[in-house]
Amino acid sequence: MSSSDESLKKATRDYHFGSKPGKISLKTTKPCDTQLDLSLAYTPGVATPCLDIQANPDDIWKYTAKGNLVAVVSDGTAVLGLGNIGPGAGMPVMEGKAVLFKKFADIDAFPLCIGSVFDKDGNSDAKKIIETVKRLEPTFGGINLEDIAAPACFKIEKTLKKMMSIPVFHDDQHGTAIISLAAVMNAVKLVGKDIKKCKFVLNGAGAAGIACAEYYISAGGARRKNFILCDSKGVIYKGRTEGMNAQKNRFAVETDARTLTDALRGADLFIGLSKGNCVTEDMVKGMAPNAIIFAMANPTPEISPEKALAAGAAVVGTGRSDFPNQINNVLGFPGIFRGALDVRATDINEEMKFAASKALAEIVNERIPPHVLEILKKAYPNDAEAGMFDGEAPLKKNFVIPKPFDPRVVPRVAKYVAEAAMKSGVAKAPIADLEKYEQDLTARMR
Repeated sequence: MSSSDESLKKATRDYHFGSKPGKISLKTTKPCDTQLDLSLAYTPGVATPCLDIQANPDDIWKYTAKGNLVAVVSDGTAVLGLGNIGPGAGMPVMEGKAVLFKKFADIDAFPLCIGSVFDKDGNSDAKKIIETVKRLEPTFGGINLEDIAAPACFKIEKTLKKMMSIPVFHDDQHGTAIISLAAVMNAVKLVGKDIKKCKFVLNGAGAAGIACAEYYISAGGARRKNFILCDSKGVIYKGRTEGMNAQKNRFAVETDARTLTDALRGADLFIGLSKGNCVTEDMVKGMAPNAIIFAMANPTPEISPEKALAAGAAVVGTGRSDFPNQINNVLGFPGIFRGALDVRATDINEEMKFAASKALAEIVNERIPPHVLEILKKAYPNDAEAGMFDGEAPLKKNFVIPKPFDPRVVPRVAKYVAEAAMKSGVAKAPIADLEKYEQDLTARMR
């Protein structure tokens, strides 16, 4: 192990411990400094809003933190890059998610790492998780499901969305799908291809891989017949029985391909949600001209950008912040939940998801305002010096998706999501002026 790896581990441990263990704490929004304050915050005054809410349940949104509160729920069975490490070991990740909610969208999020929700083999028990999360509805304005293993995660989200009247969103599925579709839309535009004719190969047929494929079809216009999915057993083909489930069966195709190498021959796009270093330069050379590669395995991509580009790929992205075209869920969930909460949406539906993808794809096609450019120069000095942000339409092969610290991202995504919620009939508190809403959010985030 290199000294840089050891240094990073030490810095990370120091960061998490520091003067106070963990990354989050509770901050009050009202003063509690006098006898009067105490009587208003608690007894006897607190009885008034309690009785108001009893008489009119919607008053809970006015008198409590519910409207800005999201639960980040995990059982720790599918923690990114680490696997089934359990709810306790997953806690730092969920705290980190809460930090990003607050930093990027001013949403108060709390990690809820739940135990005793497993079957006899240590896998996610969908019924137990559903029963647990359903009981959280009075407290939270939204539920972010995180790092729950497939296939249980599919049933959990689907059932909770039907049972609960607040948004339930499995970010491992939909966050990755929403953001990567924005990158796909811009990438195919750059290389002059039609997404309807593109051949897709996805490596990794878990929650994220299945969700990406389904979403590219339902929202992006890709054709199911043009997909080949691979998992740890190889190509998912018609007649295969080993390691199959209902979600994989929807992508079982008639093909002679059995390996990832076979599948990639002539492919236009590779979407990696699997493991590092499983794609070689020769495999990239066998793809179609102007191939697009999004190698999103973390911390090690399926193929390094340098090797993919050297082998002839036209557009390359990863999940890492130290390479161009970072496909990172932080581009999605803060703005998506911000928009959903602000219109009191009862769901995060397909229309809202596609609105988020459109917002992200749109941003890199616009001239970057001077004040935004200054922020990007400070956050990404090397990219700025290389000219990444230049031009009336900065979209280019190494810039197909916005940067996480672009201050336009959350307000634009939130506006589009809120608008889609209103148009699709799931918003209980519509916003009259969406342009002003975006402006106000921009000022608030600043």
